[in-house]
Amino acid sequence: MCGIIGYTGPREVVPILLAGLRRLEYRGYDSAGVALVDRAHTGVQVARREGKIAALERALEQHPLTGSCGVGHTRWATHGPPTESNAHPHRVGHVALVHNGIIENHAELRRALAARGSAFTSETDTEVIAHLIEAEMDDRGCDLLHAVHAIQSRLKGSWALAVVHDKHPDTVVAARHSSPLLLGLGGPGVGEGESPGAENYVASDISAILSYTRAVVDLEDGDVACVRPDSIVILDQDGAPVKRARRRVEWSPMAAEKQGFKHFMLKEIHEQPRAIRDTMLGATIDDESGDVELDGLRLELGADNPRLVMVACGTSWHAALTGKYLIERLARIPVEVDLASEFRYRDPILGPSDVVVAISQSGETADTLAAIHEAKRRRAHTVAICNVQGSTITRVADQVIYTRAGPEISVASTKAFTTQLTMVTLLAIHLGRRTGRLSEERARALLGALRTLPAHVEQLLAQLSAIRIIARRYVDARDCLYLGRGLCFPAALEGALKLKEISYIHAEGYASGEMKHGPIALVDATVPVIVLALRGPGYEKVVSNLEEVRARGGKIIALATMGDTQIGDIADDVILVPDVPEELQPIAVSVPLQLLAYHFADLKGTDVDQPRNLAKSVTVE
Repeated sequence: MCGIIGYTGPREVVPILLAGLRRLEYRGYDSAGVALVDRAHTGVQVARREGKIAALERALEQHPLTGSCGVGHTRWATHGPPTESNAHPHRVGHVALVHNGIIENHAELRRALAARGSAFTSETDTEVIAHLIEAEMDDRGCDLLHAVHAIQSRLKGSWALAVVHDKHPDTVVAARHSSPLLLGLGGPGVGEGESPGAENYVASDISAILSYTRAVVDLEDGDVACVRPDSIVILDQDGAPVKRARRRVEWSPMAAEKQGFKHFMLKEIHEQPRAIRDTMLGATIDDESGDVELDGLRLELGADNPRLVMVACGTSWHAALTGKYLIERLARIPVEVDLASEFRYRDPILGPSDVVVAISQSGETADTLAAIHEAKRRRAHTVAICNVQGSTITRVADQVIYTRAGPEISVASTKAFTTQLTMVTLLAIHLGRRTGRLSEERARALLGALRTLPAHVEQLLAQLSAIRIIARRYVDARDCLYLGRGLCFPAALEGALKLKEISYIHAEGYASGEMKHGPIALVDATVPVIVLALRGPGYEKVVSNLEEVRARGGKIIALATMGDTQIGDIADDVILVPDVPEELQPIAVSVPLQLLAYHFADLKGTDVDQPRNLAKSVTVE
């Protein structure tokens, strides 16, 4: 949620800021703005507008601003509604800044500042930061870098800041605490294209600056950076100068473009065969023994009662729940699954013999990061499954296993989910071989099936038009039920979540056997029931559930195994899924469920990639 970009160098800054903000739109926002030091050095100029970036662009066309140093922001409202006065940047005196995160003690700070004469023009928590910086520079006569460093000790909560100042015309000061922020290194030899000279960037997400540079420096919590065209100075939380490692981002700018698809979500659904293959490349597979070594994982489970605890949010929680089924089945290791947002507040029972596995696409999910900190505080070993190298979670966890989905722009996760499922399957096989509960023969069979899975996904993508026809029949529905049993139960939850997120149709996922314990009361001719009815244990029971729905006039969309001739006599519509081992069914059914949700949303005309009220990376609790 929210996005930050900053630039200092020889180029005209407004086009760079606007292009960066465009690339950050996927994170979710409701207002946008820029601040820059104009070329005449008459002061910091601010332009901001409620709504989409297009409104800001129109305002800048009518009243152009020029300069070569500035910051931009897309805001997702927390304190105060999405109005122009609450939009970022906030200017106070000589200072203008943008902020991602939440200042938890803003009310207390606001009262203290008001008592000394500060006048506020917004309802935001962010404005207090600008007042604090201005007051610090006035009272102590310090420069911008040291003022920003000093005021951090008075803040509680999370923040990523980018600050400009009238008297520092070529400088952006950046600071972070519990909210992602990185520096982009420009200049000849490090960028994607031709650079006119020394320049540097600040961004909350690499996608904002990927067209200009792949060389980045990740800031740590407590860091404050003074960024000028030809230099970067970083102070740590104690105020001491520090060097941070430089890394190269391997994602290409083209990976963040639609490449002819109508929406990023549709493009990312179609990228899943490649993403699954790439994720498997992160494992070393011994075809002879059926063994799997995962890059970055050296796990020693306690000999007495080993236990895993998996924590995640949203879609990643559904991947974790699938992981529980797989690991307990293949490795016979008990697994608990927790919503990260609940984990640290329920006083979990953890110790040094426990392993906490945290799953996050972005590596910046605030609740999941807090869960890792809680696990480490209780001396548990921590492992992250993540898609983004260099993200906060990957730096905090003891060990990291990377999925390789590549950049995922659409708010609704698709390829990140199936690569997470791929990785938890590999993890289950890895653990199963080490506990001795998974035979060589069974492991080889599962790994062989995993290798053919990308081809099966391509078969499913070929059903795009047929699934759209099904979606058109039910597009006016206001409610949907999703039913799945066993390993398909988490997939049913994920299918319902996808439909809710992007089409705004109310949907609920249930274990099939639970239907008669409440949800069956909702069944009538207006409520489509999407049933995951693949061949395997429990198939007959799922068919019985279908009969119960049919007897009550319900409309049934069944996902069934290719070659199933029975299901068509019961269901109104059937989507056929390749015949894969039961352990891989969650990945196979996820693709048509994603396509079904996509077509519902597209037919309804909703904003598929940026659904209302949602953000891609939820970096506040």
